[in-house]
Amino acid sequence: MLLNVALWIGGVALLALAIWRVRAPFARMGELDRLAENARRYDSWRGGRSPAAQNETTGADVMRTLLRRQVLTWAIVGSVGIVLIVAGFVIR
Repeated sequence: MLLNVALWIGGVALLALAIWRVRAPFARMGELDRLAENARRYDSWRGGRSPAAQNETTGADVMRTLLRRQVLTWAIVGSVGIVLIVAGFVIR
């Protein structure tokens, strides 16, 4: 019984931490996506950019990659929390 409670507490703590930590990067990714879409609309209105300029990596692309990595990391932590919660119910 003590092991079950410990697994539940640990799982809930990991899940809460993951949810708390994933909110900011996920929101920032959405903001970057909206800004990129706005830039694409602006470029099409102005006649577009040169093909060479469209293929270069921007700072926003690097930031988006870093944010995706953070979201993935915290999603894995949240998954481990869910596994611990389920293990608390399975282990007798």
